[in-house]
Amino acid sequence: MTRHFLDLEPTLENQWRAIILFGRNAASYKFALSKALLSLSPSGELIKLEELALPFAREVCAHLKIAPRQATNSSSRFLEACKRWNAGELTDDQLRNATAKLGFVNVIDAFHNLDARELPNRFFVDERRTNGGIRLTDDFWRLNSASSPEGLKHETESRWRLVETAWELGLSRSLIAFDDQTEDLFVSQSHRRQAVTSCRHALNGYQKGHCFYCFAPISIVPGETTLADVDHFIPHVLKRFLPGNLDGVWNLVLACVDCNRGTDGKSDRIPSVTLLSRLHARNEYLIQSHHPLRETLMLQTGRSAQERSRFLQAIHTEAKQLRIHDWKPEQRGSAVFDVN
Repeated sequence: MTRHFLDLEPTLENQWRAIILFGRNAASYKFALSKALLSLSPSGELIKLEELALPFAREVCAHLKIAPRQATNSSSRFLEACKRWNAGELTDDQLRNATAKLGFVNVIDAFHNLDARELPNRFFVDERRTNGGIRLTDDFWRLNSASSPEGLKHETESRWRLVETAWELGLSRSLIAFDDQTEDLFVSQSHRRQAVTSCRHALNGYQKGHCFYCFAPISIVPGETTLADVDHFIPHVLKRFLPGNLDGVWNLVLACVDCNRGTDGKSDRIPSVTLLSRLHARNEYLIQSHHPLRETLMLQTGRSAQERSRFLQAIHTEAKQLRIHDWKPEQRGSAVFDVN
């Protein structure tokens, strides 16, 4: 599935997304490094560890205030330094020195690693031994200038929140849910609800920044004209007539305004069978994204790909009996994700 994700439109932006979505994470440092790098201003190719240390560490420090667990291993001298900085026990210089010494031990080596797949491009080269830092490649600067760093930072933050919430709460697979008022994903724990992340930010990477239906470019940055809508693939109005949870992540997609609310938009119609196959492919991307969205989807739709496909077919068939007419828009962009 990771291979399929990259084979369809393997742009630099989508390679970066693959790192964040599909890379294994024994700690949250990959997310911190991603956000720190995306915040850099063009100032040269070689970035010394001392220069990168504080932006990187401050990302970790901010998240430690939200979720004290930031790694599967409970013992970390780097995390202890971050906690001491949060408590006012270390100066900026002390945090910088500790981070340069302890914080980059594994993350730089592991950043570009995916399961059984080598990225076509590299965003930096490790020169810690020779020059005391990393050398940013032309591909990194092309990424920074051609894409929306703010959008990628939102996606990274969302992925980070999902992972650390799972670690912090020992999240059971039934807890990720959608609030259709705030459009956030949340968890329920001890009879209380805790917002985790924006549904837009969580889903956009899997759709590669394009409308689910017509493939037009969309945005997740508030205020931008192409800001995506969160749409129920099987219309929400059918909720009381159909089995399954229509508010489940499996049924949520990001759509452009024209497809969702336009004159010839989807409205309460049922998407075509072709679009149903696309939904299955998008959901399989989510399954490969590991815990916790993986477990949520498998609980809602089936443990195997065959079970999940049958589940979608059954819901779609029942919905068609209620609405009769199906809908499919004119394609307005390249097919950046589709059936596998």
